[in-house]
Amino acid sequence: MLLIRRFEERAGQLYGMGLIGGFCHLYIGQEAVVVGVQMAMEDGDQVITGYRDHGHMLATGMDPKGVMAELTGRIDGYSRGKGGSMHMFSREKEFYGGHGIVGAQVPLGTGIAFSNRYRENGRVSITYFGDGAANQGQVYESFNMAELWKLPVVYVIENNRYAMGTAIERSSATQDLSQRGVSFGIPGERVDGMDVRAVRAAAEKALDWARSGKGPYILEMLTYRYRGHSMSDPAKYRSKEEVQKYRTEHDPIEQVSARLLEKGWASEDDLKEIDKAVRDRVTEAADFAQASPEPDPSELWTDVTVAA
Repeated sequence: MLLIRRFEERAGQLYGMGLIGGFCHLYIGQEAVVVGVQMAMEDGDQVITGYRDHGHMLATGMDPKGVMAELTGRIDGYSRGKGGSMHMFSREKEFYGGHGIVGAQVPLGTGIAFSNRYRENGRVSITYFGDGAANQGQVYESFNMAELWKLPVVYVIENNRYAMGTAIERSSATQDLSQRGVSFGIPGERVDGMDVRAVRAAAEKALDWARSGKGPYILEMLTYRYRGHSMSDPAKYRSKEEVQKYRTEHDPIEQVSARLLEKGWASEDDLKEIDKAVRDRVTEAADFAQASPEPDPSELWTDVTVAA
């Protein structure tokens, strides 16, 4: 979680310096969701998500240097500098994007689950999307097919309350998103997405359900993003007091730090050493990205499928 936090803080700095172009959506505040789910997964399980994806990449074990190089559009990035913030992949780590179209990853993640069922390989597709995408039509087409065919997929809804900038109270007729699959017979559960322990416990239950052949499961993670929707969003649709309340009372990393100190499992010096090690790793990634060359223009013609 700390790696994701420090990585995203540095990405925000590089964006401000003009080293990251295009769109950039930071994951700060939501770290417990992806880390807790990843802790419950088994080798071979797949991950697919939307455009707020840097945290998911790092949680799957993708190299921060390759992720940062992609953010800055360099040849050593995971998509050779052509995908940027929203579109990078790693077959090695079973990470299938990073998708810029709202909700597009949901039918794709369902398709990955169909492949798992067809091959009988025991894997589960973890398909992330947000509260904004939860109102998209293809989501419900996917729910129907997933339950009809009992596909091994866990739908993780990262409900950070504001989608792009509209409060969920103003955009959703029913706000308990964990129940969006009821009409299809898909079970769902609401989870404190700011507590990594609660996330892990719920994810273990959901993954066991899907892996045992019972079909899809929905987890609604109640979480909160501290920054705007993207780097160009001043987030004036919410108060500074609201953001500060989440930072001081619900921060996922501070909760863990407090428990470690309270239980005597770590000292203040231990935590400072961990933070320094993480910061050094992020600095190395940023330096690597800036030293990596930009792609040759010929890269425009690679990785393009052309019909014969």
